[in-house]
Amino acid sequence: MSSDEFEDRLAALRPRLHRYCARMTGSTVDGEDVLQDTLVKALSARAEGTKVDHLEGWLFRIAHNTSLDLLRSRSRNTVVPLTEDIETGPMPEADIVAVSFQTFLQLPELQRCAVILKDVLGHSIDEVASIAECTPAAAKSALQRGRVALRRLAQTTPDTRLPLMPDAARRKMAAFVDLFRMGDFDAIRAMLADDVKLELVNRLKWEGRDRIVPYFTRYAEETKWRFAFGAVEGRPAMLVFGADAMEAPAYFVLVEWRSDQIAAIRDFLFAPYALDAADWVRLGPA
Repeated sequence: MSSDEFEDRLAALRPRLHRYCARMTGSTVDGEDVLQDTLVKALSARAEGTKVDHLEGWLFRIAHNTSLDLLRSRSRNTVVPLTEDIETGPMPEADIVAVSFQTFLQLPELQRCAVILKDVLGHSIDEVASIAECTPAAAKSALQRGRVALRRLAQTTPDTRLPLMPDAARRKMAAFVDLFRMGDFDAIRAMLADDVKLELVNRLKWEGRDRIVPYFTRYAEETKWRFAFGAVEGRPAMLVFGADAMEAPAYFVLVEWRSDQIAAIRDFLFAPYALDAADWVRLGPA
């Protein structure tokens, strides 16, 4: 397989890998970070001459271990008490993909891995065992117990409270969205730190105030998007809607601040998969 073919395969598998990483980490944003680390590791291994017989399984094994590294660094491993009186068959796909990332996070790691790989992504038990580096019997047991727990968790009433965020963060993001909505990009540029970083997720990374000027120029020329202040996983965000599809955002943008300056912009325009089952809410003015 040539380098170009290898990178094309990585690009094609990116949404599936993100679905796994996001549910394993309990966060669409953390899932994207893990995914990027996974792809860097894969490219580095290939450059060092690693031979791969089954690319997808190999990538999911890297993604699995990278997810666990993140989770263990945060000491997050909540075990759900189980009962055995609930049907252990797979949940319908429409139901399981709607389960929030935070709900998946409440499953123990191996159960979470087995349910995501088998019931969300369609891997076999043997493939689950290979990726999780356990026996098929352990993978099957984890799958059955994970299904039990997930069914029970999915039946609980979700917490619909608005996300808590500092007033300052809310005001800054609301003001950023208002400027975007009005097309006042000169005002936004005046807020940029000299070393501001821009990431168009799944496309490019730029650094420096002058370097990212084309980003705002292209948005100024675009008329199909509508912008709203909201939150993704409790983080202040700009939700971006299609002009004729205001029910749910097409993607979102995150902003990091250093005092009153914009230190980083992370735009998910080219990574719409990141909103798959993510917890988001549209908020009113700050």
